[in-house]
Amino acid sequence: MAKDVIIACDFAGTAETLAFLEKFGTERPFVKIGMELFYAEGPQIVRLLKARGHRVFLDLKLHDIPNTVEKSMRVLRDLGADIVNLHAAGTRAMMEAALQGLTRDDGTRPLLIAVTQLTSTDQQAMEQELLIDKPLSEVVLSYAENARAAGLDGVVCSPLEAGAVHGRCGAGFLTVTPGVRFAEGDKGDQKRVATPALARELGADYIVVGRPITKAEDPLAAYHRCVKEFLG
Repeated sequence: MAKDVIIACDFAGTAETLAFLEKFGTERPFVKIGMELFYAEGPQIVRLLKARGHRVFLDLKLHDIPNTVEKSMRVLRDLGADIVNLHAAGTRAMMEAALQGLTRDDGTRPLLIAVTQLTSTDQQAMEQELLIDKPLSEVVLSYAENARAAGLDGVVCSPLEAGAVHGRCGAGFLTVTPGVRFAEGDKGDQKRVATPALARELGADYIVVGRPITKAEDPLAAYHRCVKEFLG
């Protein structure tokens, strides 16, 4: 299974995004388009970055009733994104509906993955605010099992949980892991974090890295450092 570093392009618009990507010269890194950029620019930003040669993870975290999610996935499926996601908390029925909506008439589709628990969530917040009293690690694994049962390709989880997810759901079940920071870096609003090297050791398939690259003095050097530490 191919591993890669995905850069979170959490920018306010197209101009800022392209100015950042110009720093990579002829390199075309795998990029993530999140809600901020997608809501600002709409579907065209996905088409634009695909036309430039980037692979795209469309990170919109859909979470609604099954019918609404299915219809939304029908809209997203032809944008060219390589990975699309939703919230596993929406239940297996919602995930199955999403998969149906995302699948084109010829049977092809982007990869579909489910968010387990956000890497900004810790045990205390989960218990006190979400009223889930199970251990966070077990909640992540249970959500991952539901995603696998629904036919999804993998989950978004902390690097700290990647190995356990593979152990429970199989080596071929993708783990896409945000919450990656350099050893000397600021954790920001993340709670469950790991370095690129530790994420590799723990079995992550993809790491999603935002501010350690996008806010670096030399983003290209920071990206290359991530790739070297994660891919070896």
